[in-house]
Amino acid sequence: MTSRINLGLDRFSGLYLWALFIIVFSVMAPLTFPTMSTVHLLASTQAIAGIAALGLLVAMVSGQFDLSIGAVANFAGVLAVILQTKQGVDAGTAVVVGIVAGGLIGFVNGFIVVKLRVNSFIATLGMTSVLAALQVVVTNNEEPLPPESAFFSSITQTDLFGFQMVVLYLVVLAFFLWWLLEKTPVGRYMYAVGSNPDAARLSGLPVDRFAWIALTASGTISGLAGVLFVSLTGPSLGFGASLLLPAFAAVFLGSTQLKPGKENVWGTLLSIFVLATGVQGLQLVSGVSWVAALFNGVALIAAVALAAGRERRSRSSRRQRETKAAPPPPPADTGAEQSGNAVATATSPNR
Repeated sequence: MTSRINLGLDRFSGLYLWALFIIVFSVMAPLTFPTMSTVHLLASTQAIAGIAALGLLVAMVSGQFDLSIGAVANFAGVLAVILQTKQGVDAGTAVVVGIVAGGLIGFVNGFIVVKLRVNSFIATLGMTSVLAALQVVVTNNEEPLPPESAFFSSITQTDLFGFQMVVLYLVVLAFFLWWLLEKTPVGRYMYAVGSNPDAARLSGLPVDRFAWIALTASGTISGLAGVLFVSLTGPSLGFGASLLLPAFAAVFLGSTQLKPGKENVWGTLLSIFVLATGVQGLQLVSGVSWVAALFNGVALIAAVALAAGRERRSRSSRRQRETKAAPPPPPADTGAEQSGNAVATATSPNR
């Protein structure tokens, strides 16, 4: 009997791809890629994308699509800046208001989905357009100046073991969501609702309530990502759009990593940094900026295809197991068969 060597490609392909990116780009750009400055840059810039992806993850675990995460982040971040620069609000209050605004938008998304019975894809896509209009009203379509508050910038830019503070927020949020989703009954209920809402409803789970809570949490986390972004890099009227594709690619690709077939926190974060490493390496090697959009678009398509293929294979193997486990058909009625044979023999013309 030959033993098969299992390299864990079904669970750890992202780690292999990450190692491949590091080796290839270190060879192609030895002076710029394999440096601690690149590590620090990736960690700090992708911390925001990771937080946004975790917000999307919460929604998708419960079976909801939140296409408004980028718009929510953009609106919350700009709102926090406007409150400081034009309304004289202190930095701490502005941060809280920005995050709460994200949560309220998520709450409205939940209301539209649960009460008005609008598909989450359509509801959050429409909310994206609404927020774009509100942002124009709030800013008069003029990019606001960065706040002068030292506290506001120190929220994310303070050094911690060589990394900026924003990385710590990502780590804390990731551990909290991992604990919530994997170690608590609430997390198990959310996974059940997302995987089969009809079965969850028949089991007595409040499916609509979990969907509403998930969308509210997604909005709150997106608001946090937006506020941290403007604290880290300064205000922008269009940064939210850059968060959407990487977040979706990371969640879909993450569902094929570590725990295949299941959206999970660590697979999502692994995917965020694998994709970011690929983008950073290509930009350093090619020197062009459009490679990020191209890479993220291709990555999203590939991630969805991988996740869909795994789901098809899972359903096929499940049907095969059910077929094998099905009881054999009942035997024929031998008594009736014997009686029929006797009658046929008695009426045969040969007798």
